[in-house]
Amino acid sequence: MITGGRIDAVEGKKKKEDEFKGLNINISVDGVSVSGENVEVSYTYDANYADDVGFVRVKGVIIAKEDKKLAKEIEDEWKKSKKMPDVFAEGILSAINYTGSANGIFVARVLNLSPPLVPQRIQLGGIGTTKK
Repeated sequence: MITGGRIDAVEGKKKKEDEFKGLNINISVDGVSVSGENVEVSYTYDANYADDVGFVRVKGVIIAKEDKKLAKEIEDEWKKSKKMPDVFAEGILSAINYTGSANGIFVARVLNLSPPLVPQRIQLGGIGTTKK
């Protein structure tokens, strides 16, 4: 369960005046640290505007508390493959997406860029798979 988070850095730049043609959102998980039941996920949220018009970047940490078994699974999978279990990753990626979008709006407004709107909740799974 996500218990908190913080933003450590915000950066933005408008490189040129141009009409809005598109936006690419990229979420990078930079690191995972586990201490008992506590899990911290550091991330970078990038909103890059098409045709190199500009960008908004938010770096931060999402903090979660999980049962020890899941916390250990998260730690082991991260160390092994730099991935997180889907059951955990969905909530974390959605929280990063929401936090980056919601706070990125303020940076975009100052730079007169279109806001990086909050897309739908992130769901992981293969093509054509459904959750039960």
